[in-house]
Amino acid sequence: MSRKKALGRGLDALLGVGRDEPTLGAEAANGDRLLNIPIDLIQRGRYQPRLDLKPEALQELAASIRAQGVVQPVVVRALPDSSRYELVAGERRWRAAQLAGLHELPALVKTLSDKAVMSIALIENIQREQLNPIEEALALQRLINEFEMTHQEVADAIGRSRAAVTNLLRLLDLGVQARALLAAGALEMGHARALLGLAAPAQGLLAARVASEGLSVRATENLVRALAKPAPTSPPVPRADPNVAELETSLAERLGAAVSIRPGRAGRGTLVIHYGSLDELDGILAHIQ
Repeated sequence: MSRKKALGRGLDALLGVGRDEPTLGAEAANGDRLLNIPIDLIQRGRYQPRLDLKPEALQELAASIRAQGVVQPVVVRALPDSSRYELVAGERRWRAAQLAGLHELPALVKTLSDKAVMSIALIENIQREQLNPIEEALALQRLINEFEMTHQEVADAIGRSRAAVTNLLRLLDLGVQARALLAAGALEMGHARALLGLAAPAQGLLAARVASEGLSVRATENLVRALAKPAPTSPPVPRADPNVAELETSLAERLGAAVSIRPGRAGRGTLVIHYGSLDELDGILAHIQ
């Protein structure tokens, strides 16, 4: 099953596509209405996850609308106690229609809950591949935070696997620099997943290097493993036996020199007497003799 087909069915189910759509000005059995609405009475949807729309793409769509009109109506819902409407799906068409100088826009007016509105806006953007991974992850996080949805419920709503949803949400654990590079398209998802294995500031430094040098995902993974590998630690120093320490002190006082006793196995060991000059050595020998 292709991604678009799965997403399309999820979006169709939320929008009620597949049922008889109303004709212009008429009302369907489910309450939907198809109207030509003054464009200045339509406002941007508050649950719209789209953060950035490329001006060039909007200008191209505006040129198409001037030539052919708006082929597919946008989806809106009526705002309570107002003559205005909130955009649910079709923000690109709405913005391009304004650039094209249209005064009215064909719109399908539906009665929808907040959860349905946000799901529709998210799915529409994913289906048309307009969201970068960070925008998509932020939108999924809003579904979870604002509507208390589980990862599985979000996955069902957007036609993805639960694992795919979880992996997307993990991208929000990236540092600011890595997130910005991923959002800008300078990093791929594979790079981002690998970079999650590093903490700041190493993560940001490597993210910048990957972007500037065009490193592959495999090369990035290898670098992350090398950087994340713990440094070798020195073997632990055994705690000194208090009896040995007392004996070292006693001998040092008698000989007038530093003494080290290193016990070994089976009652064996090493006695080391330290001296700093030949005169000091003569003094030690005099004590021994």
